Amino acid sequence: MNGKNGSTIEINIASITKTNIPGTIKRSGDVKVSCKGWISILWEFCKEDRNRVIFSLKVGLAVLLVSLLILVRAPYKEFGTSIIWSILTVAIMFEYTVGATFNRGLNRALGSLLAGVLAIVITQIALSSGTTAEPYIIGISIFIIGTVTSFMKLWPSLAPYEYGFRVVLFTYCLIVVSGYRMGNPIITSIDRLYSIAIGAIVAVLVNVLIFPIWAGEQLHKELVKSFNSVADSLEVIDEFPDEPAYKKCRSTLNSSAKLESLAVSAKWEPPHGRFQHFFYPWSEYVKVGAVLRYCAYEVMALHGVLHSEIQAPFNLRLTFQTEIREATNQAAELVRCLGKNINEMTRSLNTDLIRCVHSSTERLQHAIDLHSYLLASSNDAPDNSAKLLPKLSRTFTPTLSELSEQLAELDTEASELKLSPAGQDTPVMIPVTPRVESYHEMTRKHSRRLHSWPSREVDAFEEEGGLETNSVTRMKALESTTTLSLGTFTSLIIEFVARLDHLVEAVDELSKMAKFKDEIL
Repeated sequence: MNGKNGSTIEINIASITKTNIPGTIKRSGDVKVSCKGWISILWEFCKEDRNRVIFSLKVGLAVLLVSLLILVRAPYKEFGTSIIWSILTVAIMFEYTVGATFNRGLNRALGSLLAGVLAIVITQIALSSGTTAEPYIIGISIFIIGTVTSFMKLWPSLAPYEYGFRVVLFTYCLIVVSGYRMGNPIITSIDRLYSIAIGAIVAVLVNVLIFPIWAGEQLHKELVKSFNSVADSLEVIDEFPDEPAYKKCRSTLNSSAKLESLAVSAKWEPPHGRFQHFFYPWSEYVKVGAVLRYCAYEVMALHGVLHSEIQAPFNLRLTFQTEIREATNQAAELVRCLGKNINEMTRSLNTDLIRCVHSSTERLQHAIDLHSYLLASSNDAPDNSAKLLPKLSRTFTPTLSELSEQLAELDTEASELKLSPAGQDTPVMIPVTPRVESYHEMTRKHSRRLHSWPSREVDAFEEEGGLETNSVTRMKALESTTTLSLGTFTSLIIEFVARLDHLVEAVDELSKMAKFKDEIL
């Protein structure tokens, strides 16, 4: 609506446009944009690990090869409908790594063989019992086999063979029931065993011969990546908690199940690549990973203290900044060096680096002992109140240079007051002035204004007596709490270095059992 005084008023009515109603079909342009986003996500997923694409293509190839036995007329006439079991075997048995495929293949073979033998025996007993008792015997046998296999796969020591017991159950049931209706169960059992064997052979050959994905190599790379993640997170410990290094270190804490699964699969693999001897100590990789996770817990605790709401005053953090950075950098370098030794499969004592880590930690401990009064609840330096000085202005300058000039002027005035005039034997009476704040006390109050938690201005109230005793006590308690965060942070660093000794021992034990080559100096 537009108008002026003395003029006509013109009303513009906007035309009604078609809006998107919830639940309607999106336009083609919107679908195109979402499709592009989906393709981008899919591309990043494949780019992250190209073995995912290779695995998918291999499964498709294996299923195609066994399907040709049905699609081609000659093999189908030879094996009949039982050849469908080969497709089922490939789909169930084909796993991501070679070791997992061998593990599942063995369970599949033993389970199918045991189920076939049991089916033949029970069928012969049922046939010899007559047509009346035959269905009852088959039904009771199915109940017994289902109960026994389900109970045995829950036994802790038989947990790795859980899939084998499952294969026994469904293979036995399918053979016995189908044989009862189709007749001649012995021939049916033998045909299905042949089909299962064909599917297993095709799955193993495709998985081993075409771009094999070894579980041992995956375990080796995963452990090295965990070492680098912990080292990177320790070096960038002052960054924000959503940094990539922080996320990688957090994922290291959840890598226990993955390392154990890869270690179990790697035990089934033959010598390959850089792992050329039998009975390779894959379990030692799991032990090293466990010790590394304990170190990662300390790193995550350091991040938690560093990014908590309660922080030590800024000047107090600056006091120990050099020693803390030196200790963390030396520890990160040692962790990265251990990961490099595992990656290159070399054995190195790293005595110089270990000595540097211990020396930097000792310097940090010495700095804490030397400035322990700063971590006390009063945050005061040694008492110097015996010296009588003129009253200092309560205004604290924000720069250290201005503060130094003020202290120098006060020292000059104090020395002039203490000197007695020449020729007088009586001492000069120096007027007693109120106690002057020490440098550390002034620095404490200034930093409390700027960097303490919670942010507050209390000095004026304390001087004027405007706060009650309980309030002052509570504020001092909060102030002492802020210093505890720095003490916790330094103690976590010292604890991390102590755990590094166990990590060095675990890596050394792995290098001995895996027969790593000695590093050439």
